[in-house]
Amino acid sequence: MNAEPRSKKTQCIEDLRRKVLTQILEPGAYLDETELAETYGISRPPLREVLRQLQGEGYVVLHENRGAQVAPMSHKTLRNFFVAAPMIYAAVTRLAAEHATPAQIARLKDTQVSFRMAIASGNASDRALWNQRFHSVIGEMADNEFLMPSLRRLLIDHTRIGMTFYNPRKEAMACVSATAADQHDTFIALIEAGDADAAADLAVAHWELSRAQIESFVTPPSIQSPLGRAPEADDQRGVA
Repeated sequence: MNAEPRSKKTQCIEDLRRKVLTQILEPGAYLDETELAETYGISRPPLREVLRQLQGEGYVVLHENRGAQVAPMSHKTLRNFFVAAPMIYAAVTRLAAEHATPAQIARLKDTQVSFRMAIASGNASDRALWNQRFHSVIGEMADNEFLMPSLRRLLIDHTRIGMTFYNPRKEAMACVSATAADQHDTFIALIEAGDADAAADLAVAHWELSRAQIESFVTPPSIQSPLGRAPEADDQRGVA
């Protein structure tokens, strides 16, 4: 009797996570509880349990009078994201190299296979989700109840930002994806070897790869283009 509702709740929460990460549900959007209950075939009480869990994980914000809202991405959020990312990634990866079990390493390898397949397919959503899963497994390896919530929240916005600018048809993006995939292989090797220092250093380098992508996306092309001669210089040259 209870198995069916649990199955529907699981489907609901997994699907809502996926839709938030891939921006099918855009940052800041409000969710209609009646519509969600009908879509997933569950009543309002279990749906509210799902939304409370998603709030705890950082996917949504619950407002007393307006219901559930997909976690916004403000300028403050992005600024804090850039400050926190390298520190959290390095700390988590260092602990992963110290504590990973053979079963977890096997799961990380399987995830990497799926990540490379997603890159080859050109599916941006699959690439983003498998990348998120790869780093989540590293978080599980770290086995730290203080860092894991921070990592989970970080990966939500990292995945959403990646969905905003990733275009597999651009040659530069394809090169960056290949580099990221190669770095994932190195993560696996370093974690398997228990080399905590090198793994932490790679986490920072891996973050820098993402940071450079994000900055190149948000910087207007005109900023990186030659600006030409100032009009005053041409006028003065003509006078001379």
